[in-house]
Amino acid sequence: MEAKPPLPPFTQETAAQKVRLAEDAWNTRDPDRVVLVYTDDTRWRNRAEFPVGREQVRQFLVRKWAKELDYRLIKELWACSGNRIAVRFAYEYHDNTGQWFRAYGNENWEFNDQGFMMRRYASINDLAIKESERKYFWPLGRRPEDHPGLSDLEL
Repeated sequence: MEAKPPLPPFTQETAAQKVRLAEDAWNTRDPDRVVLVYTDDTRWRNRAEFPVGREQVRQFLVRKWAKELDYRLIKELWACSGNRIAVRFAYEYHDNTGQWFRAYGNENWEFNDQGFMMRRYASINDLAIKESERKYFWPLGRRPEDHPGLSDLEL
């Protein structure tokens, strides 16, 4: 299996790179691409779901992005040590009725020596917002370099 740099043990710099790569992948909303950064036997907790393995994760992501429309995500490094990274994030989306939401969360990640994520534990809360309260306006896809991050947006 080919490595997925940056590799552990992480520094602040390499952990921040790993976080941005994850953000970029998730902003594609392409489950087939996103699952390639996880081990074949990855274990997740995402809200009240517990997918195990790439295929269950892929199915989870297909369901997620079918419901969370116009999804845009920002992640930020919180802490790192060895092969673990803690992340905080917020994303915006709307449902099929047009109601907008901002989801706030924290993730704990654990990587193998080749840089693939073995564990992902996420706690997430959704807040209904008015469309006028949205803060993420870049075109769907990668967040532009000049777009503010979470701390800059005071999220």
